[in-house]
Amino acid sequence: MIGLISATAAGAAARDRLAAAWPDRTRVYEGPVGDAVRAAFAECEQLVCFLATGAVVRLVAPLLGDKATDPGVVCVDEGGRFAVSLVGGHGGGANELAVEVGGLLGAEPVVTTATDATGVAGLDTLGLPVEGAVAAVSRALLDGEPVALRAEVSWPLPPLPVASEGACVIRVTDRAGQAADNEVLLRPPSLVVGVGASKGAPVEEVLELVQHALRDAGLSVRSLAELATVDAKAEEPGIVAAAERLGVPLVTHSAEELAAVEVPNPSDAPLAAVGTPSVAEAAALVGGGELLVPKRKSARAEGHAAMATCAVVRRPARGRLAVVGLGPGARDLLTPRARAELRRASVLVGLDQYVDQIRDLLRPGTRILESGLGAEEERARTAVAEARKGQAVALIGSGDAGVYAMASPALAEASDDIDVIGVPGVTAALAAGAVLGAPLGHDHVSISLSDLHTPWEVIERRVRAAAEADLVVTFYNPRSRGRDWQLPKALAILAEHREPTTPVGVVRNASRPDESSRLTTLDALDPATVDMMTVVTVGNTATREIAGRMVTPRGYRWQEATS
Repeated sequence: MIGLISATAAGAAARDRLAAAWPDRTRVYEGPVGDAVRAAFAECEQLVCFLATGAVVRLVAPLLGDKATDPGVVCVDEGGRFAVSLVGGHGGGANELAVEVGGLLGAEPVVTTATDATGVAGLDTLGLPVEGAVAAVSRALLDGEPVALRAEVSWPLPPLPVASEGACVIRVTDRAGQAADNEVLLRPPSLVVGVGASKGAPVEEVLELVQHALRDAGLSVRSLAELATVDAKAEEPGIVAAAERLGVPLVTHSAEELAAVEVPNPSDAPLAAVGTPSVAEAAALVGGGELLVPKRKSARAEGHAAMATCAVVRRPARGRLAVVGLGPGARDLLTPRARAELRRASVLVGLDQYVDQIRDLLRPGTRILESGLGAEEERARTAVAEARKGQAVALIGSGDAGVYAMASPALAEASDDIDVIGVPGVTAALAAGAVLGAPLGHDHVSISLSDLHTPWEVIERRVRAAAEADLVVTFYNPRSRGRDWQLPKALAILAEHREPTTPVGVVRNASRPDESSRLTTLDALDPATVDMMTVVTVGNTATREIAGRMVTPRGYRWQEATS
């Protein structure tokens, strides 16, 4: 919950705008400001104070305890010009909140955290438990000093400006132990503990078994990703409570699924009880990985049978491939999600001219693999190969990466051994449509006229089908120096089913600084004026030019009734 505090009418107006926009996320605190701040500080995860920064500093200073647990505090001046991340930039989420508040209120977000200001990923913002000399190692990264990365466990980290050797060290490990001087330990969630238990097994027995198994193997409980068991034990109180106390999810699998997993220590007892010869080992191994701790039983007093078993597996890291659409070119049409994925990726793969568009958004330490036109399949293979190494990869394309771009070849290469994230983008057709007016107001289709990968016979059949179906058609890749006859042929096919006066919109470099557009007709369009940077949109039989804009009526019944 975000606590909102103000002292004046101007502050209250901005406060109320925020409360109205985020009714489920915010709570307004009335009354004396000092009392309101103290109450919100104790009750909320974050605060937005519409007060002078000096006043907020004095009010929250006596309340500060630990940056790991203190709420994030954002201060907005009463003129609504700035949203300042004051306290808890990383741990309390104040940096992100300042950006959100600024976007909503039209205020400039002010973030002074050193890593955010320089673009270096904060070690405490990577989404992993972190231990050790965070401040010292962060300072070394900021100062450009060599910091060594030692990955005992492969994990898809964001980019970090690291070296092979250095006085400071970032170690990625699931092994137990203390960080050395000038060392940071990052704990990836690489460990899975499979658990089996008799009915009524006490939570203390299950919990002690898991903790001892990890400790005896020299493994950190902070790298525990999940407890896993058979479906029949999904509601076993001791297992459920153990997962809750460890702060990890409980994942269950069917007996049939577990029975298909090859294990070193099968047993007749679980086979008779739940239908699989192994619960602990099979549940831990079901996703693959290295068995670090074979099945072991819980310790019980003499004369009492053990009621729980467990096994520990280190799962292989799953690489992360984000297929990112950059939009049509304008920076303000690049989505926030695309920006976040570009900064999340430690490896960027893309066409050189697209890389140049967003190079300034990348974090220091990002490895860039760029190539020229015609290397689409090579880029797709490269991106998938890097992800299979356990890297966090972004593969970029213009518009939407799934529309005549990189998603299709990449996903044709990818198997289920990596995680794939699709990031949609604004397409050239949509950008051109917005420039022209509303040409896509009814059913429409996009067709690429490039026959480099698709036989012309197939393209012609699709154009003819669109013409007969009276669909608005947007032509991608309409004409190049080596392909100058396809567009005239496609227009001729459409002309068999549409009037010569059918509106046609021509937009070049939609949304870019040199954007140009014109509205013409099917018989007046000169294909020689079109190139590969152009999108051509041909209307259907209902499309009209209205006030200089291209409009395809939606065909609402109420419009028909009043026309």
